[in-house]
This record gives sequence, structure tokens and C-alpha cells, in this order.
Amino acid sequence: MSSGIEYYEDRFRRVYLEHFEPLLAYALRRVAHPEDGADVVAETFLVAWRRRHDIPADGEARLWLYGVARRVLANHHRGGVRRQRLGERLREQIAVVVAADPGSEVPERLAVRAALAGLGELDREVLMLTVWEGLQPREVAAVLGVGPTVVRTRLSRARARLRELVGDDLGPPGHVLDVLTAATRKEQR
Repeated sequence: MSSGIEYYEDRFRRVYLEHFEPLLAYALRRVAHPEDGADVVAETFLVAWRRRHDIPADGEARLWLYGVARRVLANHHRGGVRRQRLGERLREQIAVVVAADPGSEVPERLAVRAALAGLGELDREVLMLTVWEGLQPREVAAVLGVGPTVVRTRLSRARARLRELVGDDLGPPGHVLDVLTAATRKEQR
């Protein structure tokens, strides 16, 4: 039985050596980037390896490989369209997220970030989860693994400490005042 396995492996090697370059040229003429052509050929020969028992006699192997490569290319192009659409959706979402970040919309954001760095880790996280992520104290408590009462106490303390660190000379209202006094969704107690 091992001679049958060896026969198909040897035959696959011969088919690979004979048809690799023409198949690569075929793929390169149909893709935008050379690395995509190499991927198409690799996938084509992977299919050929898996189906090495189905590779037709030598004269027909090239045509069979072109048929496999054609289907691989179709999948590649469909995948490219899906990747492009996904990329567009992600760019739109990122633009919304970036635009929604209050810290990026006001000149005082560096002062706020520096002041936030002056808070303790838990106080800073409670404040950021409440104000920037819009979570209720019970939700923040679940994220941090503490009780809602602890969150409300820490939030009050963090807001007061942030006011001390930032000071009152902020100029027009903006992000800093929003962080200090932002109304959150109704806090369920």
C-alpha cells in the first residue's frame, strides 16, 4: 500500500514542478498584488495536494490546476470585497468613536489626562467607566468586581480630587467640566 501513496506523492511533485511557474504567471495576471498571486498558487497546490488522487493524467493536469486556481481566485476576490466592506465599516465606527471621545474635542484634554494620571488607579477607572463609557454604578461595579456603594463613593471622591488637580482656571466650559459634572444615565441604587 505504501507504493500507492508514494506514487501519488511523486506524481504531485512532478505536477508541482511542471506547473508552478505557469500557474504563478496565471495568478499574477489576475490579482492586484504579487503576494496575492503567491497566496493563490499556494492555496491551489494545497487543494491539489488534498485531492492528489483526483489530479487527471499528465496532459490534463494543467487544465485541472487552472480550474482549481480559478475557483481560488474567485474566493480571493470575494474575500477582498468582504475585507474592503469590513474595513469601510470599521473606519466609520472608528471615526464615530474618535469623534465621540470628549477628550479629543477640547483643548484642555491634556490637563484632564494629566489630572487623571494623578488619581489612584481604581478612582480613575471608576470615573472613566462612568463618564466616558456611560456605565451606571452597578455596571461599573460588575466590571471592577466591587459593590455599587464602593463605586458611588469612589466616583464622588474621584470627581472632587479631579477638581483639585485641574483647578478652576479652565476658561470656557468643555471636557473638564463635563468630566467633573457629567450627568450619567439614571443611576440605579
